[in-house]
Amino acid sequence: MKKLISSLFVAGLVTLASSQLLAQTSVCGQFHRTRCAMDGSKDDDREFLYNAQSKSGLFAQGSTSKLRCVVYKGMDYRLTVCAETDILGDNIQFKIYDGKTQEQLFDNTKEEGAKQFEFSSSTTRQLIIEVFIPSGETKGAKGKPLDAACVGLLIEHKVSDRTGFSQY
Repeated sequence: MKKLISSLFVAGLVTLASSQLLAQTSVCGQFHRTRCAMDGSKDDDREFLYNAQSKSGLFAQGSTSKLRCVVYKGMDYRLTVCAETDILGDNIQFKIYDGKTQEQLFDNTKEEGAKQFEFSSSTTRQLIIEVFIPSGETKGAKGKPLDAACVGLLIEHKVSDRTGFSQY
């Protein structure tokens, strides 16, 4: 009888923990898939593909988060950052660093706050993408703290176009 009660107790704890985890991820879940496609991206005929390294998360104002991703030689990439603009406004800052040397490769504040960045990778390497949400006034949204909102990082890729004469 004690084994049955302890088994039921453990099962209840596991169910409670998994439902809490699901509730946390479902607040922003697949935000990057639904909200990060830029207007120009929808009509783009270059056929970028969704990259599984894309992420979404709940960000508090004034917070910074870093994400490591791998880019491969011979691939073109498009990174798009988006947020709930009705809550956070349009001021999202992101920087891209080389994972090995820590050299800054891109800073959107130097590009008039660009939300999208495209590049070709000449070598396989690890990148660190740093996203910063500045502080400011907010509007409340159901299910989220007043000073937090969903932020998405959509990573897309495609094989680079060949240049020059082809080999035979």
